Amino acid sequence: MEQEKIDRINALARKAKSPEGLTDEEKVERAALRQEYINAVTGSLKAQLDNTYFVDEHGNKKKLTRWGEKEPT
Repeated sequence: MEQEKIDRINALARKAKSPEGLTDEEKVERAALRQEYINAVTGSLKAQLDNTYFVDEHGNKKKLTRWGEKEPT
């Protein structure tokens, strides 16, 4: 996510806390930017976990699997 969008999220958060508050258009913009941010963070985390391996007590390298998935044989 671009730094400009993160800065805009922060600006809207500051404005929401002020006595002025947010307009309806700004509330919609804030919700869209927040969702985009959440999707970016979630995607980054999933990519990182997809490339995570661990080494068992026998020195075997195994790929981290998702909850409920069977290990590849």
